[in-house]
Amino acid sequence: MNLIDALLLFLIMTGLAIMPSSSVALVITRSISSNTANGIAVALGILLGDLIFIFLAIFGLSFIAETMGNVFLVIRYLGGVYLLWFGYTLLSNTKKSTLTVNKSSQKGSLITSFSAGLLLTLGDIKAIVFYISLFPTFVDLTALNLIDTFIILLITIIAVGGVKIVYACLANRVM
Repeated sequence: MNLIDALLLFLIMTGLAIMPSSSVALVITRSISSNTANGIAVALGILLGDLIFIFLAIFGLSFIAETMGNVFLVIRYLGGVYLLWFGYTLLSNTKKSTLTVNKSSQKGSLITSFSAGLLLTLGDIKAIVFYISLFPTFVDLTALNLIDTFIILLITIIAVGGVKIVYACLANRVM
């Protein structure tokens, strides 16, 4: 993995982490309704979910890609088309939402917040499609070595974890 590939992967992962989504909503909601620590716990759960997907992509998809050949290529393109459509619908959505917060609500536990972030990510179709179809487009899974794997993990921690933690920290300042 060269510097350009790493930078491109960082920018894409940061962009996807910044986009409004259910994970962003969960981080903000837990930060506002409980406290910043709970928002950070959600962010760490989301990060762990992404890291699990990366390990599955690196160690599982390379095997599938070798066995399925061109079928896997078609699946990747279909996943890319789905993500483009999903992004378009998010950006073109004109509905306004409001959020009412009851600050007197009971404080949630950090483990519950962490688990919510992890389970949300593991069930997030956007994350699944990204790591199955688009991630291999940016990362040549057949040519990865140990250093490349650590670079990808570091990029993920900084891009995804960093963005979600910033959301958690800024959520209380908005209210």
